[in-house]
Amino acid sequence: MAEQPASGPLVAIVMGSDSDLRVMGQAAETLADLGIPCSVQIISAHRTPTLAADFAAGAAERGYRVIIAGAGGAAHLAGAMAAHTVLPVIGVPISTGLAGGLDSLLSTVQMPRGVPVATVAVDGAANAALLAAQILATADPKLGRQLLERKEAMAREVEEKSARLGLAADPDVI
Repeated sequence: MAEQPASGPLVAIVMGSDSDLRVMGQAAETLADLGIPCSVQIISAHRTPTLAADFAAGAAERGYRVIIAGAGGAAHLAGAMAAHTVLPVIGVPISTGLAGGLDSLLSTVQMPRGVPVATVAVDGAANAALLAAQILATADPKLGRQLLERKEAMAREVEEKSARLGLAADPDVI
């Protein structure tokens, strides 16, 4: 794999349509909060199949380390990306009018052997970004500490909310 320039994007966020930006923007925001550079692009597995294949095939050489792919309906974008790269691909099924996005979920998660796609919940773009960050943190201890601090802050917030309700955690229950 090519060396990544210090300022270049590490995560590629791709989506099948501009209507998917309402969800996929959460991934970009989460990565920005973590200081992880990313790019955001519209690439369709069906309307621009050559572009999708070329993008995925060259992603590692361009310095990307993870691809997050979101699509609704016939949600084949994550699979199309995974078919053409060895980088980790995280699929984000986008909700549709059919059973709250069940069609997108099944299209994203049902990949054949040899073409893995990590899949998050329907509309779970923020979690996709956090998973991408955790993947990157395996080679970046500073990012790992940042993610740990984020989890600790989340736990404190829950404990504070519980205390405000008079429901302080009972250490004997744990």
